[in-house]
Amino acid sequence: MQWGFRWYGEGDTIPLTNIRQIPGMHGIVGTLLNKMPGDVWEISEINALKASIEKEHLSLLGIESVAIHDAIKAGTEERDHYIDQYIQTIRNLAACDVHMICYSFKPIFGWAKTNLFYQNEDGSFSFENIPYGVWLVVDDMEPSEMYTLIHSQSKGFQLPGWEEERLKKFQRLMATYEGVTQEILFDNLSYFLKRIIPVCEEVDVKMAIHPDDPPWEIFGLPRITKNLEDLKKIMAIVDSPYNGVTLCTGSLGADPENDMVEIVHGLKGRINFVHFRNVLFMGERKFKESAHLSTEGSLDMYAIMKALVEVDFDGVIRPDHGRTIWGEVAMPGYGLYDRAIGISYLQGLHEAVLKEQMQSKETKGGKSV
Repeated sequence: MQWGFRWYGEGDTIPLTNIRQIPGMHGIVGTLLNKMPGDVWEISEINALKASIEKEHLSLLGIESVAIHDAIKAGTEERDHYIDQYIQTIRNLAACDVHMICYSFKPIFGWAKTNLFYQNEDGSFSFENIPYGVWLVVDDMEPSEMYTLIHSQSKGFQLPGWEEERLKKFQRLMATYEGVTQEILFDNLSYFLKRIIPVCEEVDVKMAIHPDDPPWEIFGLPRITKNLEDLKKIMAIVDSPYNGVTLCTGSLGADPENDMVEIVHGLKGRINFVHFRNVLFMGERKFKESAHLSTEGSLDMYAIMKALVEVDFDGVIRPDHGRTIWGEVAMPGYGLYDRAIGISYLQGLHEAVLKEQMQSKETKGGKSV
């Protein structure tokens, strides 16, 4: 496995020198925050990002994410133009020796939480999601209110997927998706993948679609990456390892019906990227993002790591959203301290699984353990 850390560029409050000090760290999953959906990522920009990372003796392990223009997702007459733009970005990343792209195909809302600063009993803060009608005592919350809600908790940080530019054209975006059903959205994803995957195979860039977060419909907008059935259907569009998945344990795991170990085995050979985090179920469609340890949430993190080893996953894995702890001031979910604790825990799980496998092989071979 390649141990990675998400970093938002030179404006990130966490310096790369600090990330480098985390034991076992291989590199960064990076992005260009100045790029809007549909923009071409120029080679000069990508190389500048790479250089800023490599000067700290880390590698650029992949991109999270190259956002997809709404014309592609909604299937408007402009989609071919924006797919051509996306293909050029794929080629430019490959030319810079970057070979993994995390992306999502969600209408408007890439992710949604109702509370970015839920206070835990120990004084730390986590992301929380509870049914909107319960938390806000409003049964008919307007989607545009979600932007206001998220921005009110951003602490002044730019949150990916909730950029001010998207807020300004929110009503136009809602109109763009009018009449787009789950079936139509899937067909539009199919059209997109059939255009780009041959290029990905040519230049060796693996795509990794991110699941819905949370993994159910919100505001009546269609969702097509909610569970194993959805993801297998997407993998069948183009049967290629370059058409892969971001296994986000916290997103998929927020639905107790999703068996994460079954999902890992069901997607063998198609997991191109892993976001590893835990969640604590608090009721129907109600959860909070806990510390990474199994004992802190509802997911068996050891069992998930063991499954990843069993399917021979060797790609990039990173800790996902961390709690805000020890008074740190950072982007919600993306502080240094709890994610550093998290990745050390993941590395410990990985080492334990490998040693357990080795002991099992020695025992079967008749050697003493």
